[in-house]
Amino acid sequence: MASAEPREEFIGEAITPEAGSFDTTAMSRGEAGVPREFTWRGKPYVVEGLLASWKGTGTDRGEVYLRRHWFRVRVASGEEMTIYCDRQAKNTRRPKRRWWIYTIAPAAGQG
Repeated sequence: MASAEPREEFIGEAITPEAGSFDTTAMSRGEAGVPREFTWRGKPYVVEGLLASWKGTGTDRGEVYLRRHWFRVRVASGEEMTIYCDRQAKNTRRPKRRWWIYTIAPAAGQG
């Protein structure tokens, strides 16, 4: 029996947030502000809704630290995406690559 739910696909690629489009309210609390616009694979996306957010932690020498800010968003084209912000860039040669798309689910009726 086929599932009625759109199939979520793993991506694991960097996105480029649009400068000045971040949620300043979250940033004023010291949290990562989800970008309202970003580019992925050369295509612009507009975030229409924040569906969920959570934080990922890690441990180092017994200490717990905040590693990532996760966001589940719906974009204007209808897809749902899970994106995240690394607190520290993994690649020191590309320190601005902190935002990533983790998964994408097609818009309802497209999966």
